[in-house]
Amino acid sequence: MGKLGRFACIFTPMALTIASLICLALVMSGQLSKNSSIQRDLYFFKADTSKFNDNPEAIDLPGNDNIDNNLLAALQGAASTDDGLKDFYKVGLWNYCEGDKDDNGKETITYCSPRKNYFWFNPVDVWELSNTTAQKIFPDEMQKGLNTYQKVAKWMFASYIIAICLTAAEFLIGFSAIFSRWGSLVTTIVSTAQTVFVFAAATTSTALYATLVGVFESVLKPYNIKASMGTKMLSVLWLGVAFSLASGFFWLISVCCCSGKSGHKKVVVEKTPYTYERVASPYMGVSGNAHEMHPPTGHGTTGSAYEPFRHQQHNV
Repeated sequence: MGKLGRFACIFTPMALTIASLICLALVMSGQLSKNSSIQRDLYFFKADTSKFNDNPEAIDLPGNDNIDNNLLAALQGAASTDDGLKDFYKVGLWNYCEGDKDDNGKETITYCSPRKNYFWFNPVDVWELSNTTAQKIFPDEMQKGLNTYQKVAKWMFASYIIAICLTAAEFLIGFSAIFSRWGSLVTTIVSTAQTVFVFAAATTSTALYATLVGVFESVLKPYNIKASMGTKMLSVLWLGVAFSLASGFFWLISVCCCSGKSGHKKVVVEKTPYTYERVASPYMGVSGNAHEMHPPTGHGTTGSAYEPFRHQQHNV
């Protein structure tokens, strides 16, 4: 029962670790394949340019802002080419995908960029903005946002790689926890490190792309270019964080409980010291001295009236 109880105690954190690993794998697979519906729907950031407005007279700018002619000219040039602005752009961890929309709003991905370590979405390069630089096109607000995005994206990418490696290690090391609490202790340490990196990656991703959406909306919304975050991606990501926290908690519990040793012990009954045992009859055989066995018969008692005992001391 001990080993079986230990296995039952380890099953819960192992299952939670596997669930966290699956969530991280889904997050990292977003936009890697245009043929998979699951991967197509998983993205951190989306830019919708399907309703791009290049008519200066129809552009609605807030307050007394003037139209940025350089930015408008660059966007007009990109939209006028066959390989220019697509209807939407979805950004994943490794790459981005682009595509078109039909009249009913159905999206069709036509191209996904190659995978790249430390990937970040650069609209100047992706949109081919008339071979100009971002410093000449975008306002300072958007340029600062893109610079921050480029720098933080490197840390975010590294966090995801470390997190998924630690999750895989946690799962493998977790098998040792079935046999001892020491295994649980080591797994708990790995799980704690994994939780730190998963939480850091999720927090960084959420904050980074929320900031990027705000920057795009403030600068490009007057041109009817909309930006949004992927709710499905964030849901899977934070669900993975929840699984990670729960698995760490149950790994810690397994260190303190479910030792794996059997609770049944063999009971040994020992005799009380200074007890008496009946000796065999007849005592000392029939040829023994009668006076050592029986009292005088003159008192009216028979030889069997007295039963001899020997005094023994049992060493414990």
